[in-house]
Amino acid sequence: MKFKIKGTPLTATLLLILVAFVAFISARQFMSMWQPDVVVPAPGFEKHMLSEWFDGIKDTPADTPVYIQEGEEPGGTVFIMGGTHANEPAGSLSAVLILERAQVKKGRLIVVPFANMMAFSHNSAQDAHPQRIHFTLPDGSTRSFRYGSRATNPIYQWPDPDVYIHPQSKQELAGSEIRNLNRAHPGTPDGELTQRLAYALRQMIKKEHVDLAFDLHEASPEYPVVNAIVAHERSMELAAMVAMEMEMAGIPIRLEPSPKNLHGLTHREWGDYTETMPILMETANPSQGRLRGKTDEHLVITGEDKFYKRAAKLGLLFVPYEEDQPLDLRVARHVTAIMSFLESLGLYEPSKEVFVEGIPTYEEIVEKGLGAFLSPVTEKDR
Repeated sequence: MKFKIKGTPLTATLLLILVAFVAFISARQFMSMWQPDVVVPAPGFEKHMLSEWFDGIKDTPADTPVYIQEGEEPGGTVFIMGGTHANEPAGSLSAVLILERAQVKKGRLIVVPFANMMAFSHNSAQDAHPQRIHFTLPDGSTRSFRYGSRATNPIYQWPDPDVYIHPQSKQELAGSEIRNLNRAHPGTPDGELTQRLAYALRQMIKKEHVDLAFDLHEASPEYPVVNAIVAHERSMELAAMVAMEMEMAGIPIRLEPSPKNLHGLTHREWGDYTETMPILMETANPSQGRLRGKTDEHLVITGEDKFYKRAAKLGLLFVPYEEDQPLDLRVARHVTAIMSFLESLGLYEPSKEVFVEGIPTYEEIVEKGLGAFLSPVTEKDR
């Protein structure tokens, strides 16, 4: 049997125009993620680029802004890093909130809100993730931030090997993990771009004599290490002080030791290869989990998901979950823990105290929402 497709040159032309239009819109949406998010640093912050500490990433997509504010009184140096994984927004947005509100009175604060800029330039299309999330400010204006991917965009680093061998430990991982910044530490100066980025971060920590370093993350609610502090043995005493303080404040948090045989992660390699006290923190993000339903902006912002609600009733989760796990709550946890660490650092080692004002409390962030503490963007900021 033969089939004939009836059509005219006009029909073919219209179909080609339609395909071209769809391709144009898709490409435009994809390329919009190449534009960095706008931030409004608080007065006193000076902007640098990470390549100032290692020129091996200069003029590459791996280079990322570094903001430094120094108080009038001498003290320690604290480094806050978000955006290791660009699909964990509480990490990057906690760093943004601190960047836009902090008034450093004693010591020095270094903030990198978007550690792996290359991961923010794309998202996980097969998971149907949103490209951006939006927040309404008190003046009625809107701020938006990219919801990226866990790993470096492959347009910047390809192909992946069949097996990724961590250079220092020889630990073997899946090939795609070569684009995961939190498997690349302590980094290598002549490696792939993600490994060079990790090396640049290590050089900055060493050259700036960072006393306490944070790497802010999120994890799925069914993951055992969630709502948790992960601490290197050098950081454990300080982390224990903070964990007790958080529990006393009614904010449950787990304390986990950094496994000595798990390599490539900040909480292990920063502690082994620099003099800093590294801390990695995790909050519970339902949009990352495998039990979730539709992955849209609503899920990312609110954490509301009927499947997670059911999973909680079945006892499958490692966090309390009644109806939601909102982004405001997750940011509040990170920010409150950081402020507790700063307070405890001054008690632990008075000469290393870092005193910061202007940061909202846990209750304020939960009640008013993150948008209430972001600054409006002016033309000067763009």
